[in-house]
Amino acid sequence: MAGVFDNPVLPYFAFYATVVVLKTMAMSFLTSLNRLSKGVFANPEDVGFSPGKGKIAADESIERVRRCHLNDLENVIPFVLVGLLYTASGPSLSSALLHFRIFTGARIFHTIAYLFALPQPSRALGFFVGVIATVSMAYNVLSAAKC
Repeated sequence: MAGVFDNPVLPYFAFYATVVVLKTMAMSFLTSLNRLSKGVFANPEDVGFSPGKGKIAADESIERVRRCHLNDLENVIPFVLVGLLYTASGPSLSSALLHFRIFTGARIFHTIAYLFALPQPSRALGFFVGVIATVSMAYNVLSAAKC
């Protein structure tokens, strides 16, 4: 019986899952960097970190990064969880790579479209393509389940 670590899909899943998780983590740092550079903070206790006079306010560019980060959390976590189950379900390597690459590319494109305010439907396309990849993996997991 082959073990989980003998699964030829697992290293590829690990790679693409790590890419999108690191991208999601980078959004936290980008939000903080924007807050510091603009001196705009969400909490009163954070104002002391500002080199000049900080203020409590909303800034559209900071909020845009924050919303993009929240959208990543809503999509990357399901991808990682469903992708792990999908990897364990024994998909073909070519099918798995297609799903992983489409999702990762869609999330990177979504972030670019969000941060640079590209006209719609660019951001929506990035979002829906990623969701479709995750739903497709979920469908394959459910189809392979022996219930």
